[in-house]
Amino acid sequence: MKILTGYRLMWMMVMFDLPVTTDLERKAAAAFRGALLDDGFEMAQFSIYTRLCSGKEQAQTHVRRIEKEVPEGGKVDILFFTDKQYEKMISFTAGKRRGARKNPDQLAMF
Repeated sequence: MKILTGYRLMWMMVMFDLPVTTDLERKAAAAFRGALLDDGFEMAQFSIYTRLCSGKEQAQTHVRRIEKEVPEGGKVDILFFTDKQYEKMISFTAGKRRGARKNPDQLAMF
């Protein structure tokens, strides 16, 4: 059994620019966002979604799912970082610094 630690737990950050000029492109972009939400991602910003994973193997499963959903003409980048690194993220909202991020107490397994 592998022990889950803040150094083994991994965050995925999906950043994307998708074409939205036509109705068809807007529909594809909405479907891509919906697929991310259905796969357990949370919206951090409009084109940035994050998800906690139990390790590299689980993260690669999500990468394969994302790859199948990328709309034609879209640009998608995926970053990976540890839970410990995520805790150190600094955020500002409306010019005010937000408090430290609250990470999940338990990793949900499906």
